Amino acid sequence: MFDKELVYSLLVQVREWLIRIKKRSEGITAADDFIDSDEGQKIFDSICMLFMAVGENLKHIDQITDGELFANYPEADWGGAMGFRDIIAHQYFQIDHEEVFSIIRDNLEPLLRSIEKAIKEVE
Repeated sequence: MFDKELVYSLLVQVREWLIRIKKRSEGITAADDFIDSDEGQKIFDSICMLFMAVGENLKHIDQITDGELFANYPEADWGGAMGFRDIIAHQYFQIDHEEVFSIIRDNLEPLLRSIEKAIKEVE
């Protein structure tokens, strides 16, 4: 059995960061919005840092739960979220703004919904 209190705390942090990503990306309607202005670049940088934090917590949760918790929520791309953390951390200057836009558009909501379900399970 894993430390439910720790996992709960980490999941709540992830939820908070995903909501922050969602809010920060509200004005981004196309991938080029990230690169067309200083403000867009600031938003891009802050979103990438939040994704890195999300991936770090997900890796920690996955380790603590021996991979069992996330297996209950196959609708989320857990491996992709954790792997994206590594890309941000180790290849930051090669991150494609179109890929980040795509991740926000296609993967953010399913991940957030799965985090919400996991929080309820662990509570």
